[in-house]
Amino acid sequence: MAIMTAAQARENCLAALETLRSSKVRSALTVLGIVIGVSSVISMASIIQGLNKFVQDKVESLGSRTYFVTRFPFGTDPSHFPQSIRTRRYFEYDYADFIRQAAPDVQIVTTFGTRGFIFGDSNLITNGDRSVEKVIVRGAEPQYTEAIPLFSVGRGRFISAFDQEHARAVVVLGAAINESLFPNTDAIGKTVRINGDLYDVIGVFEHDAGLFVGPTVDAFAIIPLSNFKKQYPEAKELIMAFTVPQNVSVQTAQDEVIQAMRRLRHIPASKENDFELNSPDFLSNLWNQLTGALVILTTVISSIGLLVGGIGVMNIMLISVTERTQEIGLRKAIGARRVDIRLQFLLEAVVLTLVGGTIGILIGAGVSTLVRTFVPSIPASLSYLWVSIGFTISVGVGLFFGYYPANLAANLDPIVCLRYE
Repeated sequence: MAIMTAAQARENCLAALETLRSSKVRSALTVLGIVIGVSSVISMASIIQGLNKFVQDKVESLGSRTYFVTRFPFGTDPSHFPQSIRTRRYFEYDYADFIRQAAPDVQIVTTFGTRGFIFGDSNLITNGDRSVEKVIVRGAEPQYTEAIPLFSVGRGRFISAFDQEHARAVVVLGAAINESLFPNTDAIGKTVRINGDLYDVIGVFEHDAGLFVGPTVDAFAIIPLSNFKKQYPEAKELIMAFTVPQNVSVQTAQDEVIQAMRRLRHIPASKENDFELNSPDFLSNLWNQLTGALVILTTVISSIGLLVGGIGVMNIMLISVTERTQEIGLRKAIGARRVDIRLQFLLEAVVLTLVGGTIGILIGAGVSTLVRTFVPSIPASLSYLWVSIGFTISVGVGLFFGYYPANLAANLDPIVCLRYE
């Protein structure tokens, strides 16, 4: 087994770098494909890693042990459902009261209704001559923010039990709505009109950066559920959220809710549920579907770049073998073995690809830094794992595409080499 000494390795590395220096344009074009391939992999990996963290934080803000009961599955278009699903009965406002009694292992059960452009409705909030359209008006109970921490009140307060009991005309505004209606003053204590009706502003939500699907908290105006029921009887699409304590089995709590809902809706034992139970993981699942396409696209781009770079490496190494034919013959004449020549040229190919890979990793790190700087909510970062993968890809390309030229050099006849001009 041949072993390359440190001195030989250093000599071969210097020879490879000299090859780069002697043909700068050719070498730059050679490593460009490697740079594109590695930088695209590193950049996309760091961005997706940051986005995954972002999505996970959003899932946590919805409540990691918060679950939703709906008529239809989340993230789907009801018009595409079969008739049996589209004709499911609406939920009733008193369902939550029954579930609280029938599901002892559930901590919070709360109902909310929504009226907005996502359901084909329009809302208008005004303050004097200022107005905001495309607002989502939601009716909620006092426990809503406990069940869904994403809706965090920044100033003022949320809806109280007194507000709910007396169907008071009070509202908590999203940050963007607040900034549009009250750019220079504090909204708390002021009055707004929601679809023509007067409401007192009691709170303003924290600003929400939002996700890639659906509206943000900034677009919501939340009023007591009792007031919502009175003002918008036509808005029949209700959703329930329930939370499961840490010391309780999620499956046990879910089973209790399912059984309570089946009794409420008088579903025979032989029939399937006519409602859906959703977890916050639907966001993660949706995001995984989206990132799947990104991963495929990145793989295609990087593969093309690495293929072009690899062919370039093979080409420059073949040229190098031709230019150094006499040198190869001389080395063989003084005792160099085939394996020594092969290792020499393989190492040169690896050095070429490592230069491209290092540049690609640096570009990827730069991209992740820019993303993190200009979009702070996406903590894109370059992990040691992906740096290692970048170097591994570079070495692998060098070995794969450098083997043929190296083997060709190793098998040259020394006598023919010495006669070569």
